[in-house]
Amino acid sequence: MTEANEIKEQLQMPTTYDPKEAERKWYDYWIKNEFFKAGGRPEAETYTIVIPPPNVTGMLHIGHALDFTLQDILVRTKRMQGFDTLWLPGSDHAGIATQTKVEQKLREDGQSRYDLGREKFLEKVWEWKEQYANTIREQWAKMGFSLDYSRERFTLDEGLSQAVREVFVSLYEKGLIYRGNYIINWDPAARTALSDIEVEYKEVQGALYHLRYKTTDGLDSIVVATTRPETMLGDTAVAVHPKDERYQHLIGKKLLLPIVNREIPVIADEYVEKEFGSGAVKITPAHDPNDFEVGKRHDLPQILVMDETGTMNANAGPYQGKDRFECRKQIVADLKEQGVLIKIEEHVHQVGHSERSGAVIEPYLSTQWFVKMQPLADQAIDAQKSGKGVNFVPDRFEKIYLNWIENVRDWCISRQLWWGHRIPAWHCADCGQITVSREDASACSHCQSTNLKQDNDVLDTWFSSALWPFSTLGWPNDTEDLKRYYPTNVLVTGYDIIYFWVARMIFTALEFTEQIPFKDVLMHGLVRDSEGRKMSKSLGNGVDPLEVIEKYGADAMRYMISTSSTPGQDLRFRWERVEQARNFANKIWNASRFALMNLEGVTAADIDLTGQLGTADRWILHRLNETVREVTRLIDSYEFGETGRLLYNFIWDDLCDWYIEFSKLSLYGTDAAAKKKTQSVLAYVLDRTQRLIHPFMPFISEEIWQHLPHEGETITLASWPTENPAFESPDAVREMELLMDAIRSVRNIRSEVNVPMSKKVELLIKPASSETQSILRKNEEYLKRFCNTSLLQIDAEMAAPEKAMTAIITGAELFLPLAGLIDIAQELVRLDKELQTLHGEVERIEKKLGNEGFVAKAPAKVIEEEKAKLADYADKRDKVIARLAELKG
Repeated sequence: MTEANEIKEQLQMPTTYDPKEAERKWYDYWIKNEFFKAGGRPEAETYTIVIPPPNVTGMLHIGHALDFTLQDILVRTKRMQGFDTLWLPGSDHAGIATQTKVEQKLREDGQSRYDLGREKFLEKVWEWKEQYANTIREQWAKMGFSLDYSRERFTLDEGLSQAVREVFVSLYEKGLIYRGNYIINWDPAARTALSDIEVEYKEVQGALYHLRYKTTDGLDSIVVATTRPETMLGDTAVAVHPKDERYQHLIGKKLLLPIVNREIPVIADEYVEKEFGSGAVKITPAHDPNDFEVGKRHDLPQILVMDETGTMNANAGPYQGKDRFECRKQIVADLKEQGVLIKIEEHVHQVGHSERSGAVIEPYLSTQWFVKMQPLADQAIDAQKSGKGVNFVPDRFEKIYLNWIENVRDWCISRQLWWGHRIPAWHCADCGQITVSREDASACSHCQSTNLKQDNDVLDTWFSSALWPFSTLGWPNDTEDLKRYYPTNVLVTGYDIIYFWVARMIFTALEFTEQIPFKDVLMHGLVRDSEGRKMSKSLGNGVDPLEVIEKYGADAMRYMISTSSTPGQDLRFRWERVEQARNFANKIWNASRFALMNLEGVTAADIDLTGQLGTADRWILHRLNETVREVTRLIDSYEFGETGRLLYNFIWDDLCDWYIEFSKLSLYGTDAAAKKKTQSVLAYVLDRTQRLIHPFMPFISEEIWQHLPHEGETITLASWPTENPAFESPDAVREMELLMDAIRSVRNIRSEVNVPMSKKVELLIKPASSETQSILRKNEEYLKRFCNTSLLQIDAEMAAPEKAMTAIITGAELFLPLAGLIDIAQELVRLDKELQTLHGEVERIEKKLGNEGFVAKAPAKVIEEEKAKLADYADKRDKVIARLAELKG
């Protein structure tokens, strides 16, 4: 007995599905048997996804659940389709984010990283990393992700660190990495540089301060405006436009900078807009990126007036030691008193904040390491425009991507942190030169001195993340995994990190592997709350995926979140939708329980779909064919929401509400041959249904599949359903649609007049053709059973009874004699209402077909379909008119 059968024997299918029991049991089984491990199909085509590595800063959130579930759906589908699949897991050290978390924890204990020193502090961060990496693995397991844990990676692993060094040194040797004094975004709270895309801009109610700077001779003055008056202490010039006639006489003269009484020149530069404000701009090269560029052009001094904590330094004169915002208050008061501040205006403007610490960003002159981006960007642009780039889904994101890389700025890659990849550069205390090396340097490459010290800074966390698709597979070594699984097939990620991560992976991959890192980039949106708001701690509207699983099970969460998504669009999390998904799972469970109670003793070898099959059997096999075809196409197109709708309709409506009900006639009947055929169809369709739903709902599908007649150890390795030409049966579809239409109509009439299904009724059917009559008579047993008739007559020649409820369906008229059923007055009202509806439909289509624009542009097939609808509605309307006349008569 196999392990799976032992599990099956231990727990026969209970009345209700227990998600917790199934999830624990089957995930352990999958992992123990290494079903998710790549490499088991050496001759097969590969399919690779590397997981966007979550930060080891805490628990996974609902956005991670969406991102990873979409990947799991793709991987599970491809695995069942016979691919050698690799879904590579891993996590990111997340430099500033993780260090900030650990420093916060230390502060709670009254300590700082400086109290511990670098080595001891890093030990604390590694302890944090191990704790949260384990937490992330537990969450992956609870969500059912089919990851190959044997290949798990971390961005500070030895192998990935080797890749980082190789890239850094190689770019340095090519002149694409340099060290320079530039204005960067500085986080005074975390005391580190940030890249442009690590800055969040928020609209802030501030002020615009108008200051008057007098010439040194006291005979003239210039008015400038600033939102940051504390930076005036670092002003080294005032600039005007060279063609601004107002200031021609002042260009070249000196102004006296208030407070510090430093002489600064009036310069002319085309950067200044004549029409904006006073047409004069204060220039602070050490505290503004635009001023920095102006300062370089005019060889101006660069004066820093604050330190790395945002505290004013010695260059700030009397304000030394004050916090930058305290200094602002004091300097405004002093300038006002001195008559320098002439006006304060309210001013709403965008202020940069650190994405990690939340602190207001300070443009800050600092010595940092940079990557020259233009040569790398040019490669990516050429690849994209030549058709050799990545395929963005939705394709509108290609334009956003190209717009960014076409306007890319050099990337500041150094961070003043301790946690991360330390920059492989050594400073020589004797000759002052820098040695950049793949190995730890023991001697200066310039003077051979051993008096070296490694650069204190670490690399931006996105530097190592940019190598993720190939470094995780062993690059720079020529490993078997790299040769087999690279480039990867698809990257699934949120649209919010297209600049942070997606673009940088493409740059580095083209530079170092000469290939794009992935064929497709599937962009999904953010998960918002039910009101459409972004989830945040401050609003308290976040959703913990483990809480959802605890309440409704992993399958319900996965199905809800994946099928609510549309590529590139945000989605709203609604608890009621999770409950609906749970109800869907229960529907599948109950249908399967019914089937299994009627499949006792049936094995996989007993399933026989040849020979004579009934109408319902042929219909459900045809519908299965259609569903297989569309589900496969939609998953390949990343249309998970539409896939979910299709599966829901097929399982809930076609399979459960119709086929299983119809199957009861054979299963409970006396015809042994018919029963055997129905058992075969039921077993086969349920098996294929579980395979189709498995990527979305892996646990319940495995539990059910193991109880069904099957071959193989696990549904995760079962073959993906394919279309079978023998199942195509449009005749069965027409027959079933006729029967379903008739049954629905009778049930609707019963509902209208409050006649319960338990009460038998007379049903008279007048077919419009001999073909329809033949179909109805062939399937009389279904009509008798599901309309619950005391009398059923099918006759094309019958006269419509004078007093009867009437339903008009395509191909037939249905009559339920009124005797003991309803009164005529109510039926007249109902028919009159139906007549108005049909009038409206006829007029609507006539108007459409009478529209020359529509007829000219619409495909011929669409026009024919509209004409067919018009004929059908007109026929039904005529019959209702005739019936009204009969009843009134």
